[in-house]
Amino acid sequence: MGLYYNRIMKQITINNKTFNLKDIKQLYPAVLVKTGYKNEVAEMSLEWIDIESKGRVEIEGYGIFVRIGEEEKHSFLYNSRRELELAIAELSAQINS
Repeated sequence: MGLYYNRIMKQITINNKTFNLKDIKQLYPAVLVKTGYKNEVAEMSLEWIDIESKGRVEIEGYGIFVRIGEEEKHSFLYNSRRELELAIAELSAQINS
């Protein structure tokens, strides 16, 4: 008689999309800022916005980004920093449970 281990795979869910933690290569929040070229936006760190931007950029939105491998990237967008912070808190609770 052998021993069997029930391996529970740790998962997170963001806006009804579920990911296995072991598959995630990058998971990060960012601010989307307008680049000034057509409708193009760029991701910037929250720290950069708080310290360096000094109001010189136009914020388009906020997001949590999940990169799976080199090609697959999922974006979860929020209209306000408060919405982003609530989503981060919920994500943190999932990871730490």
